[in-house]
Amino acid sequence: MIIRKLFKFENAHIVRGCSSSKCRSSLHGHSYKVELLFASNFLDNGQMVYDFGLMKQNMKDLIESFDHSIAIWRDDNKEYIDAMKKNSARWVLLPVSPSAEQFSRVIFVMIDKLLELTTTINGEREVKLHSVIVHETDTGYAQAFREDAYSLNMGLINLEEFAFSEEVQKNWRDSNLLDKIKKRERFINPKSV
Repeated sequence: MIIRKLFKFENAHIVRGCSSSKCRSSLHGHSYKVELLFASNFLDNGQMVYDFGLMKQNMKDLIESFDHSIAIWRDDNKEYIDAMKKNSARWVLLPVSPSAEQFSRVIFVMIDKLLELTTTINGEREVKLHSVIVHETDTGYAQAFREDAYSLNMGLINLEEFAFSEEVQKNWRDSNLLDKIKKRERFINPKSV
Protein backbone atom coordinates (compact mmCIF):
# COMPACT_ATOMS: atom_id res chain seq x y z
CA MET A 1 0.00 0.00 0.00
CA ILE A 2 1.16 3.54 -0.72
CA ILE A 3 0.23 6.64 1.29
CA ARG A 4 0.94 10.26 0.39
CA LYS A 5 1.54 13.41 2.45
CA LEU A 6 1.58 16.85 0.80
CA PHE A 7 3.75 19.75 1.98
CA LYS A 8 4.10 23.25 0.51
CA PHE A 9 6.82 25.90 0.54
CA GLU A 10 7.88 29.09 -1.23
CA ASN A 11 11.49 29.20 -2.43
CA ALA A 12 13.83 31.23 -4.62
CA HIS A 13 16.71 29.95 -6.73
CA ILE A 14 18.77 30.25 -9.89
CA VAL A 15 19.26 27.12 -11.97
CA ARG A 16 22.61 27.61 -13.72
CA GLY A 17 23.18 25.84 -17.01
CA CYS A 18 19.51 25.38 -17.92
CA SER A 19 18.28 26.24 -21.41
CA SER A 20 16.04 29.14 -20.34
CA SER A 21 18.01 32.36 -19.95
CA LYS A 22 15.49 33.68 -17.39
CA CYS A 23 16.00 30.66 -15.13
CA ARG A 24 19.78 30.46 -15.43
CA SER A 25 20.53 34.14 -14.97
CA SER A 26 17.79 35.60 -12.75
CA LEU A 27 16.84 34.92 -9.17
CA HIS A 28 13.21 33.78 -9.21
CA GLY A 29 10.82 31.82 -7.05
CA HIS A 30 8.17 29.13 -7.10
CA SER A 31 5.32 27.91 -4.93
CA TYR A 32 6.42 24.31 -4.46
CA LYS A 33 4.28 21.34 -3.55
CA VAL A 34 6.11 18.28 -2.23
CA GLU A 35 4.50 14.86 -2.07
CA LEU A 36 6.09 12.20 0.12
CA LEU A 37 4.92 8.70 -0.81
CA PHE A 38 5.48 5.87 1.68
CA ALA A 39 4.94 2.17 1.08
CA SER A 40 4.49 -0.89 3.27
CA ASN A 41 2.82 -4.26 3.02
CA PHE A 42 1.81 -4.00 6.69
CA LEU A 43 -0.44 -1.81 8.83
CA ASP A 44 0.41 -0.58 12.32
CA ASN A 45 -1.65 -0.92 15.51
CA GLY A 46 -3.96 1.85 14.25
CA GLN A 47 -4.37 0.04 10.93
CA MET A 48 -2.31 2.67 9.12
CA VAL A 49 0.90 2.42 7.11
CA TYR A 50 2.34 5.44 8.98
CA ASP A 51 0.43 8.03 11.01
CA PHE A 52 0.24 11.31 9.06
CA GLY A 53 0.54 13.16 12.38
CA LEU A 54 4.08 11.83 12.80
CA MET A 55 5.06 13.55 9.55
CA LYS A 56 4.22 16.94 11.11
CA GLN A 57 7.38 16.78 13.20
CA ASN A 58 10.94 16.34 11.92
CA MET A 59 9.90 15.57 8.33
CA LYS A 60 7.91 18.78 8.18
CA ASP A 61 10.79 20.74 9.73
CA LEU A 62 13.22 19.49 7.09
CA ILE A 63 10.92 20.37 4.21
CA GLU A 64 9.97 23.74 5.69
CA SER A 65 13.68 24.58 5.79
CA PHE A 66 13.18 25.58 2.17
CA ASP A 67 10.18 27.82 2.89
CA HIS A 68 10.89 31.50 2.23
CA SER A 69 14.53 30.53 1.72
CA ILE A 70 17.00 30.85 -1.09
CA ALA A 71 18.31 27.52 -2.37
CA ILE A 72 21.95 27.90 -3.37
CA TRP A 73 24.17 25.50 -5.29
CA ARG A 74 27.54 25.24 -3.56
CA ASP A 75 29.32 25.28 -6.96
CA ASP A 76 27.75 28.57 -8.02
CA ASN A 77 29.72 31.79 -8.30
CA LYS A 78 31.34 32.64 -4.93
CA GLU A 79 30.26 36.30 -5.09
CA TYR A 80 26.66 35.22 -5.70
CA ILE A 81 26.74 32.73 -2.82
CA ASP A 82 28.21 35.32 -0.46
CA ALA A 83 25.65 37.95 -1.53
CA MET A 84 22.72 35.56 -1.01
CA LYS A 85 23.97 34.58 2.46
CA LYS A 86 24.56 38.22 3.36
CA ASN A 87 21.18 39.47 2.15
CA SER A 88 18.89 36.65 3.22
CA ALA A 89 18.41 35.33 6.73
CA ARG A 90 16.99 32.08 5.34
CA TRP A 91 19.15 30.12 2.93
CA VAL A 92 20.03 26.49 2.17
CA LEU A 93 23.35 25.52 0.58
CA LEU A 94 23.14 22.31 -1.46
CA PRO A 95 25.71 20.07 -3.21
CA VAL A 96 23.54 20.09 -6.37
CA SER A 97 21.79 22.77 -8.41
CA PRO A 98 18.28 23.53 -7.05
CA SER A 99 16.24 22.31 -10.02
CA ALA A 100 12.96 20.49 -9.40
CA GLU A 101 14.74 17.25 -10.29
CA GLN A 102 17.47 17.85 -7.73
CA PHE A 103 15.01 19.09 -5.10
CA SER A 104 13.15 15.77 -5.40
CA ARG A 105 16.43 13.89 -4.90
CA VAL A 106 17.59 16.14 -2.02
CA ILE A 107 14.30 15.77 -0.17
CA PHE A 108 14.28 12.02 -0.82
CA VAL A 109 17.73 11.62 0.76
CA MET A 110 16.87 13.78 3.79
CA ILE A 111 13.55 12.04 4.52
CA ASP A 112 14.93 8.58 3.75
CA LYS A 113 17.80 9.03 6.21
CA LEU A 114 15.44 10.41 8.87
CA LEU A 115 13.00 7.53 8.41
CA GLU A 116 15.84 5.00 8.58
CA LEU A 117 16.97 6.48 11.94
CA THR A 118 13.47 6.66 13.44
CA THR A 119 12.40 4.07 15.99
CA THR A 120 8.68 3.54 15.69
CA ILE A 121 6.45 2.66 18.66
CA ASN A 122 3.07 1.78 17.20
CA GLY A 123 3.76 -1.40 15.28
CA GLU A 124 4.86 0.22 12.01
CA ARG A 125 6.68 -2.34 9.87
CA GLU A 126 8.84 -2.09 6.81
CA VAL A 127 7.75 1.47 5.99
CA LYS A 128 9.88 2.76 3.13
CA LEU A 129 9.99 6.05 1.29
CA HIS A 130 8.59 5.08 -2.13
CA SER A 131 9.22 8.36 -3.95
CA VAL A 132 9.20 12.14 -3.68
CA ILE A 133 7.36 14.38 -6.12
CA VAL A 134 8.28 18.07 -6.29
CA HIS A 135 5.83 20.29 -8.16
CA GLU A 136 7.66 23.43 -9.23
CA THR A 137 4.59 24.75 -11.04
CA ASP A 138 1.00 23.59 -11.49
CA THR A 139 1.99 21.93 -14.76
CA GLY A 140 5.47 20.56 -14.06
CA TYR A 141 6.96 18.23 -11.50
CA ALA A 142 9.88 15.87 -10.91
CA GLN A 143 9.57 12.52 -9.18
CA ALA A 144 12.55 10.79 -7.58
CA PHE A 145 12.70 7.14 -6.64
CA ARG A 146 15.41 5.48 -4.53
CA GLU A 147 17.56 4.66 -7.56
CA ASP A 148 17.39 8.32 -8.64
CA ALA A 149 18.16 9.74 -5.20
CA TYR A 150 21.35 7.72 -4.85
CA SER A 151 22.43 7.83 -8.50
CA LEU A 152 26.01 8.97 -8.99
CA ASN A 153 25.13 9.80 -12.61
CA MET A 154 22.83 12.58 -11.36
CA GLY A 155 25.30 13.98 -8.82
CA LEU A 156 26.16 12.75 -5.35
CA ILE A 157 23.90 14.05 -2.61
CA ASN A 158 25.92 13.97 0.57
CA LEU A 159 24.21 15.33 3.69
CA GLU A 160 27.63 16.40 4.98
CA GLU A 161 27.62 19.06 2.26
CA PHE A 162 24.28 20.60 3.26
CA ALA A 163 24.24 23.86 5.18
CA PHE A 164 21.19 25.61 6.63
CA SER A 165 21.29 29.18 7.87
CA GLU A 166 20.91 29.83 11.59
CA GLU A 167 17.49 31.36 10.93
CA VAL A 168 16.32 28.13 9.28
CA GLN A 169 17.64 26.01 12.14
CA LYS A 170 15.87 28.21 14.72
CA ASN A 171 12.55 27.00 13.35
CA TRP A 172 13.34 23.32 13.86
CA ARG A 173 11.83 21.74 16.97
CA ASP A 174 15.23 20.09 17.41
CA SER A 175 17.94 22.65 16.59
CA ASN A 176 20.43 19.80 16.05
CA LEU A 177 18.18 17.91 13.63
CA LEU A 178 20.57 17.79 10.67
CA ASP A 179 23.62 17.11 12.84
CA LYS A 180 21.82 14.17 14.45
CA ILE A 181 20.97 12.76 11.02
CA LYS A 182 24.57 13.21 9.87
CA LYS A 183 25.83 11.45 13.02
CA ARG A 184 23.21 8.72 12.54
CA GLU A 185 21.61 9.30 15.94
CA ARG A 186 18.30 7.57 16.60
CA PHE A 187 14.94 9.35 16.71
CA ILE A 188 11.92 7.96 18.52
CA ASN A 189 8.41 8.67 17.31
CA PRO A 190 6.32 10.04 20.16
CA LYS A 191 3.05 8.47 21.18
CA SER A 192 -0.03 10.01 19.63
CA VAL A 193 -2.00 12.40 21.87
